[in-house]
Amino acid sequence: MLHPLHTMPVTLTGSDPEVKREKIREYFHKTCDLFEDLFSVFKDEGVFYEQPEPTRHPLIFYFGHTAVFFVNKFMVAKIIDKRINPEFESMFAIGVDEMVWDDMERAHYRWPDVSDARTYRNEVRHLVDSLITTLPLQLPITQESPWWIILMGIEHERIHIETSSVLHRQLPIEKVKSVVNFPICPESGPAPKNEMIAIEGATLRLGKEKEHPLYGWDNEYGVKEEHVKPFKAAKYLCSNGEYMAFVEEGGYRDETYWDEEGQMFLATTSAEHPPFWVKREDGSFGYRAMTEIIDMPLNWPVDVNALEAKAYCRWKSEKEKRNYRLLSEAEWYLLHERAGISDVPDFDDAGANINLAHYASSCPVDRFAFGDMYDLVGNVWQWTASPIYGFKGFEPHYAYDDFSMPTFDGKHNLIKGGSWISSGNEMMKHSRYAFRRHFYQHAGFRVIEGEEMSIEENIYESDALVSQYCNFQYGDEHFGVPNFAVKCAEFALEYAKETPMKNALDLGCATGRASFELARGFDSVTGIDFSARFVQVGLDLKNNGEIHYQRVVEGDVITQESRTIDELGYREIAENVEFWQGDACNLRAHFSGYDLIMATNLIDRLYEPLLFLEEVHKRLDDGGYLILTSPYTWLEEYTKKEYWLGGYYDDEGKIVTTLDGLKKVLLPNFELVATHDVPFVIPETARKFQHTISQMSVWKKR
Repeated sequence: MLHPLHTMPVTLTGSDPEVKREKIREYFHKTCDLFEDLFSVFKDEGVFYEQPEPTRHPLIFYFGHTAVFFVNKFMVAKIIDKRINPEFESMFAIGVDEMVWDDMERAHYRWPDVSDARTYRNEVRHLVDSLITTLPLQLPITQESPWWIILMGIEHERIHIETSSVLHRQLPIEKVKSVVNFPICPESGPAPKNEMIAIEGATLRLGKEKEHPLYGWDNEYGVKEEHVKPFKAAKYLCSNGEYMAFVEEGGYRDETYWDEEGQMFLATTSAEHPPFWVKREDGSFGYRAMTEIIDMPLNWPVDVNALEAKAYCRWKSEKEKRNYRLLSEAEWYLLHERAGISDVPDFDDAGANINLAHYASSCPVDRFAFGDMYDLVGNVWQWTASPIYGFKGFEPHYAYDDFSMPTFDGKHNLIKGGSWISSGNEMMKHSRYAFRRHFYQHAGFRVIEGEEMSIEENIYESDALVSQYCNFQYGDEHFGVPNFAVKCAEFALEYAKETPMKNALDLGCATGRASFELARGFDSVTGIDFSARFVQVGLDLKNNGEIHYQRVVEGDVITQESRTIDELGYREIAENVEFWQGDACNLRAHFSGYDLIMATNLIDRLYEPLLFLEEVHKRLDDGGYLILTSPYTWLEEYTKKEYWLGGYYDDEGKIVTTLDGLKKVLLPNFELVATHDVPFVIPETARKFQHTISQMSVWKKR
């Protein structure tokens, strides 16, 4: 049954902007309605506060998160300059992928009433609709356009339609109810006999161009050529029936089929079978769909994580004396091209179990054919053996720079093909979504027989901006100018001697060097930065004991650099440092009680610095110190001129300096203790450097 809110993605191109405006409006409202319809499966509003997955937030978080995303991205992109609900827009902002900066401490949250969350969603919906109505629209829509941010919010919500449905499927069955808009496939039977189909090798070009007519996430763009050797691919996705043999033969009890990560998963979860299999009293299995437990559909695809899929391949390899494995990203592309599948918007979802075009569940693996193979698209996602990485030419989008980069850690594997509820960008050939290997989605796998594939090395350290900051904070000193992060921390530690020196906040910590230096004197240091890409560096140093980055020598010549926790002298103090992603203009309330707050080179890069400065005294204990540094390089690219603290002439023609502006806002709560000039040097190449002088102002809370 086609879901009543079924729709296809909107293209970026066209000849009539007003027609496109209405198509985007329809796409937006159908997306919001579908997301909210998904929550109609709850028995009552108390279910919103359930936490079906211990590593994730209660479900109320996700209900608010997608609306908050619109507002936060509009603020970053300077499409709006006023928040709707700052508390919600901080509370519901972060915590969806088990990132180490996700704050999962329950004491830090007071979840709102469902009615208040609904009211907020309606307010955001009105805001987005008004922007769709009033913003000038020029076609084609490009990544620089405010309309790109609107589409970003829509596609983000469509991602959470799927990921929320996975969490709903993990709820106790008594917490959900069947809903007519989400029907379960009525067809089931014995598993069909699978067979291996020979696939000829080919050289493929992966990635899409910036001019592509559909919205895309940053990791989809760029290019990579890859030669795929001949292999054999299973005709069908691995079915529950096929996987049953692995379970019944003790596959979950035999550690030889599991790699080190898989063994850790078993030890942590005590898993004995796939997550959506329900063990009955007679020893048989039922199957958990989103809102019902049904008899085991042996001919439906099995839902497993990547670790379980790989263990099955090892078991099958040993049993049949062949080399079975998961497919690679490039091999999936080859199967897609071989079948001649039309991509969105020409793709006909009537021929696949996708986009809620048929069911709100999986269906038989031999139902939807693509040539001589089945379910190349739809039914369940297919785990690949490929960790996600950026193609050549990868650039994060400025409004969402942490969509992909944190997953370039070798711990997130790509899934391809989409599931029964995948919609929007998820349906597209070029979509690239990746999850931690122990995560559950509506995902299964297709068995491949072929040579072992080489795994792409993690290229996180090739992020040019992150590498530049690593060189700035952890690299060599130049021209006799002391390391800026270290020097600022030295100043801060000297002033803070008058305080208990218990807690310090390093705001705008970038890659974390000053946070570690502050821990030489403070019992606890919190480093916060807006960019998850930067925060990841400090976390890598703390958790892994080393960081890797690149240094540009000249042109295309680069060198690989590294620093270890021991050579920096942080081994004994690293546990006293924690890192979080956060917005200095809208910090969570529990970031308070500090003896010192240091914000280095931050205020002239904030979209509205007064939001930070007018509240900062509430986060400091009495007698605590606020230390600000900035070269005062105000740019409208970062801060609208009306929010500049200085660097302009007043109505009488007098110069207003940033220090004047700081005094005006801070002196009611602080005493200005001192100012210092602190120079710094940022290396761009072996022969080009930025030499800047930052002014440090030291403020003591009255």
